[in-house]
Amino acid sequence: MAWMAAHGLKRARPAELVPGTVSVITARMDYLGGATPAGWQAIELDRLKRPAEGVVSLYARGRDYHKVMRSRLQKLAERMAAELGPFGHRVFTDSAPVLEGELAARSGLGWRGKHTLVLDRAAGSMFFLGEIYVDLVLPPTEPLDGHCGSCSACIDACPTQAIVAPYRLDARRCISYLTIEHAGPIPMLLRPLIGNRIYGCDDCQLVCPWNKFAQRSPLADFDARAGLAGAQLATLFAWTEAEFLRLTEGSPIRRIGHERWLRNIAVALGNALRAAPDPLLARALALRAQHPGEMVREHVAWALEAQR
Repeated sequence: MAWMAAHGLKRARPAELVPGTVSVITARMDYLGGATPAGWQAIELDRLKRPAEGVVSLYARGRDYHKVMRSRLQKLAERMAAELGPFGHRVFTDSAPVLEGELAARSGLGWRGKHTLVLDRAAGSMFFLGEIYVDLVLPPTEPLDGHCGSCSACIDACPTQAIVAPYRLDARRCISYLTIEHAGPIPMLLRPLIGNRIYGCDDCQLVCPWNKFAQRSPLADFDARAGLAGAQLATLFAWTEAEFLRLTEGSPIRRIGHERWLRNIAVALGNALRAAPDPLLARALALRAQHPGEMVREHVAWALEAQR
């Protein structure tokens, strides 16, 4: 994540990122859709057993959280200004080199789990984080004690062994990083481990015992869009760029662009073919074999090798 490294110590020193900052207000927002059924963790784990189905991370099935949470934090800042008078502030939601997890843990929103995500006893980890940097002196809140104990479920479940030790994550192996942030080819050795995950990965959260307490969001924004949960890989792979842009409008998925979308699905299709020969999947790949994008062609070629 070069953009994080480029900002150096600004990540850990709020006043260097936003001059004048004295305090940071942290906030969280639940993101499970309102219609999420009981037993949702088992339901999501079952999706991983259906190789021809594309799996999109739960947080990305609704509206782009950056827009939703940033707007609400800005409204909160405006309400504060109405009560306190004008003050300097800046709102963040995964939009700058901010150490969101560490700020949330230090301010008592939760503790850092062994998967490095923030956990809360009453809400699990299925929530977004956001911050308001302010030039006001505010009383600090105390951090919480950790409650992971001897549990290693998240470490054991990681498909690529990206959680290299408790509280330590190697992002270069993380499926969420590889399918979303990583711009180039997916490393060859990791492709078979990605399975049918085409945007993000929830495995470490799905097995976490604390997520039986995860809360549903009251906002319709985070309800799953039709076509993203349970969609077949061949159907998603057939989207033209125009369809991709139309069907992901307002979604966080749109930020990776059509080529990376095809790259991710090609890997999943290759893994599905390795699980069981399927002429439909092979034909879907063959139609993209001459794609103008070199990265797409390379991943399609790798996927088609499963037939040989």
